[in-house]
Amino acid sequence: MRAEIVAVGTELLLGQIVDTNSTWIAERLAAAGIDCNYQTRVGDNIGRVADVLRIALSRAEAVVVCGGLGPTQDDLTREAIAEVMGVELRRDPATLERIEDLFRRRNRTMAASNARQADVPVGAATIPQRIGTAPGLVCPVGDKVIYALPGVPDEMKEMVERAVLPDLRARSGETAVIASRTLRTWGITESGLSEIVAPRVDALEHAGPGAATIAFLASGIEGIKVRLTVKAPDEAAAANVLDREESELRALLGDAVFGVDDQTMEQAVGALLEERGLRLAVAESFTGGLVASRIVAVPGASNWFAGGVVAYASESKHAVLGVPDGPVVTGAAVAAMADGVRRLFGADVALATSGVAGPDPQEGLPPGTAFAGIALPGLAAEPVSLALVGGRVRVREIGTITALDALRRRLLAAREA
Repeated sequence: MRAEIVAVGTELLLGQIVDTNSTWIAERLAAAGIDCNYQTRVGDNIGRVADVLRIALSRAEAVVVCGGLGPTQDDLTREAIAEVMGVELRRDPATLERIEDLFRRRNRTMAASNARQADVPVGAATIPQRIGTAPGLVCPVGDKVIYALPGVPDEMKEMVERAVLPDLRARSGETAVIASRTLRTWGITESGLSEIVAPRVDALEHAGPGAATIAFLASGIEGIKVRLTVKAPDEAAAANVLDREESELRALLGDAVFGVDDQTMEQAVGALLEERGLRLAVAESFTGGLVASRIVAVPGASNWFAGGVVAYASESKHAVLGVPDGPVVTGAAVAAMADGVRRLFGADVALATSGVAGPDPQEGLPPGTAFAGIALPGLAAEPVSLALVGGRVRVREIGTITALDALRRRLLAAREA
């Protein structure tokens, strides 16, 4: 079965409210094995809402409409659905009584406009409210259906779980699930990933029903995501397909993959450290505490993070970390920072950063010039050159995750040595 989602509200088009409802509904449809190929946002206008509904019904068996069921003049979803169905609205006495009773129990006077929420297209059924006032609607249109839900997230979610999903499953007769898994990568461009993965994409396109699909999602400073999606009879079958495809992709991408789903770079680093019982210390210059901030956001980081130093001025690098006199934006200086902070905290592993965030040059070096220093157990620190681009904020943010990635790769190499 195919479903579409329509979010109603001029405020959505103006950017005054973020449409999180459609995202949540789409996730629940996918988990129920129901395909959703389109989502639409439309303003509070009867004609435009009706047009959008007709288009949705032309390419899907079910339409889930969210918003426009309130008591005010711009809440026009009921009227638009009635127009599409070719029927009138009639006031439902049972629904009106429930709304009036809700106001009585709250010791509030009901405005006359609230009675509009009891108007139901002829032939439609109501989804009784359990939280607010506006009921949902189940509206048959030939052999297809429109579900109308309140825009208030709690009210909408309760109705989806209680009424919409069970009804959709019954209508579709399907018991399939749609499941996804996302591999998070760092250090390869989106076009580079596409080229590497292209043979696998081609193979899956010719694999027939039940094969996974692959999509690429850029996510700013958090790297490129490779999303695997599969439709399967049940969760166990879906997991088997995703496990197999994850193995195929990891074989192609190697250590560019740092995490799965919501796993962050700092969580990946922490897992490697905790696996070996190692403790980390950090010394930061141009990142100014961003590395430590990301680390301490990880629950349980105290198990593997000893502490850090922000040594921003050259004098503090010399006095606190024992960096020799001379330029501080060099590989030698950042290695000395790593060795110094490791001694300072008695840690096993250290990560240091030094660079030129901009906008002005420093020590004759252009903005974006940066180094990470990495000290592993029993070894002197070594520098890694970081080539960073962008303005000051971006250089610092990208530098932070790139330095953590450099540490992650060194820890992986040491584990496999």
